[in-house]
Amino acid sequence: MKLTTKGRYAVMAMADLARHSSGNPVALAEIAERQEISLSYLEQLFAKLRRGNLVKSVRGPGGGYLLSRQADEIRISDVILAVDEPIKATRCELGSPKGCMPSSGRCITHDLWEGLSHHIQLYLGSVSLGDVISGRLAGRETFDTGRKAPAIAAD
Repeated sequence: MKLTTKGRYAVMAMADLARHSSGNPVALAEIAERQEISLSYLEQLFAKLRRGNLVKSVRGPGGGYLLSRQADEIRISDVILAVDEPIKATRCELGSPKGCMPSSGRCITHDLWEGLSHHIQLYLGSVSLGDVISGRLAGRETFDTGRKAPAIAAD
């Protein structure tokens, strides 16, 4: 599974925006500083997020960005897909009948990786920005006991 910095940074920036907006626009420079992401890179990401109707911009003094809807209504998969980040664990092109092998066939483990991609998509579609900023992440269990892990305190 490969998730590039584009997808990770978009989710980080959107979570920061959700946490710090309180109904007021947040400047990208503030997000860039808190998350240690290049301002010019954030500008590129937020252009895509705006086109994906996940954020809206406010111009002028005190301007910045706001979420286009409540944090609980924005899924992590929406954010990743808005910045053109495919979620896949196979080397095959999405939707192509050609496989990843030099012979254009599918590798022996194709179905395994395709199933993993599907589960990742389902998980990211089940988690909202609101879940992330409040520490309510689905499936947070400890590996050794199977009990729910304690919630992480939000700032």
